[in-house]
Amino acid sequence: MNKAVGPFDVYHETIAQLAGNGIILLAGNPPNPMTIGWGTLGEIWHMPIFTVLVRPTRHTFGLMEQAKDFTVCVLSDRHKKHLALCGTKSGRDMDKIKVCGFTLAKSTHILTPYIAESIIHYECRIVHKHRLDPASLDPAIDTKYYQAKDWHMVYYGEILGTFVDCEIAR
Repeated sequence: MNKAVGPFDVYHETIAQLAGNGIILLAGNPPNPMTIGWGTLGEIWHMPIFTVLVRPTRHTFGLMEQAKDFTVCVLSDRHKKHLALCGTKSGRDMDKIKVCGFTLAKSTHILTPYIAESIIHYECRIVHKHRLDPASLDPAIDTKYYQAKDWHMVYYGEILGTFVDCEIAR
């Protein structure tokens, strides 16, 4: 069971999981889960925004390019193996939803579903995107993270709903 909460009530848990085992970006039709370890929560244009980064080499990139929205799903530590699989295997080669045994649930505000096993999920509408510009990127970051010259596309999602599992909300 999920209940609606404010978009920043679960900020610390989301950031801790993002920096830890990662969280799931879900996009596409059929939906494909991809583990992400980079993203930000904040406010831009007087809207709560979740930014996610996707490299053009990832299967999810093509899905995001066609998408109008996405969900971000925070899973508990008991899904560590699933998070590893969704971050290392491609949706081009397998149905990661099926392999992980995830259940998809209908979102409240957008078309992309969310993973019902999530302890937190965000429903986001894409309001902007841009590719990282290597000319304006710190050279040390470019050297360390972009040796293959596969600069991320950054997607800005207006958070239309933030939901938390009732069990952790107590």
